[in-house]
Amino acid sequence: MGLYVETSIRAGMDELWERSQDPAQHQRWDLRFTSIGYLPRAEGEPQRFRYATRVLPFLSVDGTGVSAGERHRDDGTRVSALRFASEHPLSLLAEGSGYWRYVPGPDGIRFLTGYDYRPRWGRFGALADRLVFRPLMGWATAWSFDRLRLWCERGTPPGLALARAIGESVLRALLCAAALVYAPPAVALLVLAAALLLPPLPGTPAARRCLRTPPGRTPASAPRLLSTLEPS
Repeated sequence: MGLYVETSIRAGMDELWERSQDPAQHQRWDLRFTSIGYLPRAEGEPQRFRYATRVLPFLSVDGTGVSAGERHRDDGTRVSALRFASEHPLSLLAEGSGYWRYVPGPDGIRFLTGYDYRPRWGRFGALADRLVFRPLMGWATAWSFDRLRLWCERGTPPGLALARAIGESVLRALLCAAALVYAPPAVALLVLAAALLLPPLPGTPAARRCLRTPPGRTPASAPRLLSTLEPS
């Protein structure tokens, strides 16, 4: 899988499962989606869904997907897998697949994801994906995982977490601007370094709190469940 994100969340397994698998709750914390909704299905079939992401105030990019989950496994873990695709002409993402794993441990639940996708638009799309879109997707996934962690561990609603992140970013930007205008160069340099390097406050989501490569640098393997899903 091309992208990997992992965090540890001190919460009950059922709570974490519901907040990540229920579309109404999932769309509240995941920065990558504006809306997620299940589509009708027959009994025994994998669950199909439709998603949308607002890229501009009056423009959304949508797509469809199919998912399945294993909630009861012998080793106490849980896993879900999905395939997704978008036919929207403005979507750089053409199709892809991924998984989520839930691994209980002494310090909380290891909540991790691995996913990859195929970009469209030929060479231009491949270059834009490598330089801009893929790093942005990795950051958004990690930031969203930390927002979910704050919701589960501290009870911080996702909307409040976003407001805190925006407020803290604005405050840092104002401090930098004031330092550049009014402070001596040496002081201004220290303020800029602090604004860029100091971690966000504990109650503010931060992508840097998540792992971005598998522990031990070993490639993460997709679950067998993924092979049972047909393309969306």
